[in-house]
Amino acid sequence: MKLFAISDLHLSNPSNLEAFLALKEHAEDWLILGGDIAERPETLEIAFRHAVKSFACVIWVPGNHELWALPDENGEQICGVARYEHLVELARAYGVLTPEDPFIAWPGSLGDHGAPLVLAPLFLLYDYSFGPEGMSHAEIVAWAREMKCVAADEHLLASEPYVRVEDWCADRIKISEQRLSEIEVGSRTVLINHFPMRKDLIHIPRVPRFIPWCGTAKTENWHNKYNAEVVVTGHLHVRRTDWRDQTRFEEVSLGYPKQWDQAKGVAPYLRQILPYSQE
Repeated sequence: MKLFAISDLHLSNPSNLEAFLALKEHAEDWLILGGDIAERPETLEIAFRHAVKSFACVIWVPGNHELWALPDENGEQICGVARYEHLVELARAYGVLTPEDPFIAWPGSLGDHGAPLVLAPLFLLYDYSFGPEGMSHAEIVAWAREMKCVAADEHLLASEPYVRVEDWCADRIKISEQRLSEIEVGSRTVLINHFPMRKDLIHIPRVPRFIPWCGTAKTENWHNKYNAEVVVTGHLHVRRTDWRDQTRFEEVSLGYPKQWDQAKGVAPYLRQILPYSQE
């Protein structure tokens, strides 16, 4: 029994979608879909349908692309919190676990430290705190624009009823902290979030000023605070494994078609989270 993870499938790209749908069955294994699976609900639904047929359990957390205020196939536009809630209900219709569902115990082997593991899917967003210190929102966007690194979120990600994404992020942090604090003492966690949870793990030399849209400084020590065995994130399109304070951090992105070897298919890009394998 294994726990795999992959994010940033970007299934609006036909080659990505075709490769994902070619994934073979993993009848006993679990899968984390770590956000930016698809921009439109109808494509996300295709992903859910295939994932639950192929894996014993599927966990999904949203990325920024899922939250973009794009109209669906019927021309209906759902924005902000309402869009997120709509996607949660879509996931639940297929039995996919979300950040709104109870955290789930991993039924496989114990973690490296011999403790039971709790899988904790999170939805935390970003608050521009990874940008230059002391700058306002407008100044940070202008700073990023100097190197043509402004995220499409500035035009496409609505936060209503919150005035700003930062306000939504602050609320999500409070909700998540409360839930994480209720995990049984002695357990270790697998923290799952689309956005990186530490600034020092962001490696995007081609677009260095994209960093303000990559997370929040408020989660920098969550791996210690919430006893994490491993932290699973995406967003960066830079697959890698890092270690901080004996905690493993896995960036599990696939990316756009030019960022992975299509001849190999998607299967080799499934990152094995549990049990830990260095292969």
